[in-house]
Amino acid sequence: MTGATTERPGRRRLVVEVLIVLGLSLGASAAYAIVAIVNRLTRTEALSQQTATLNASLSDRPTFDLIYQLMGIFFDLVPVALVAFLLWRSARPHLGRLGIDFTRPGRDAAAGLGLALVIGIPGIALYVAGRALGITVNVVPTALDAYWWTVPVLLLSAVRAGVTEEVIVIGYLFERLRDLGWGRWQIIGVSAVLRGTYHLYQGFGAFVGNIAMGLLFGWLYSRYGRVLPLVIAHFVIDAAIFVGYPWAAATFPGLFGVPS
Repeated sequence: MTGATTERPGRRRLVVEVLIVLGLSLGASAAYAIVAIVNRLTRTEALSQQTATLNASLSDRPTFDLIYQLMGIFFDLVPVALVAFLLWRSARPHLGRLGIDFTRPGRDAAAGLGLALVIGIPGIALYVAGRALGITVNVVPTALDAYWWTVPVLLLSAVRAGVTEEVIVIGYLFERLRDLGWGRWQIIGVSAVLRGTYHLYQGFGAFVGNIAMGLLFGWLYSRYGRVLPLVIAHFVIDAAIFVGYPWAAATFPGLFGVPS
């Protein structure tokens, strides 16, 4: 029948599918982050004296650094392509089960920008508080040298983070856990804890802050069913941090652990 969707897989197959998708993406990141925080806590150096770099150079040769950066971004987006393939519908909107339909880009963009302000400002305050309490590491958003491609790569990195996290942790995970019979708040809670866990390498302040962000994003998605505003908000926050870091570090050296 034209426009018919394929039959949903059985429960056991769904569980295996979810584990595979998470194992190829943010579930693996969560596992590494748990090991990373244990490693940090068992060092003699205090947590507040340690540093996490989000966008580091991958080669001392600029051309190869660019190639490695682009390859990393591309392959990190492959799990997103996988979930799009798994939840693709023959009828329009093809990615409706992921909360993506592109029917109102203007409203989605406006909502995303507003949400970025709501999340971003308290997020900075929480980071500062975490640093003051000694429970958050010094997070360096970028350590890339200044080349013609630096800003475009940082913006692509922000796109990668927004698309990967929101499409997988919100769109995909919500849909598949619903298929498994989970309740609304169960899904919101698990999604938020996963988000916080794969940020644990930054310290406990980032863990708490990202759980709060996950609870808000999960509630918004469960109510409105739209993932694009969340992707846009995430991108705007990360882009502002990644690109604005060199200026902020020079203007507020004490906040970022830079000698004045």
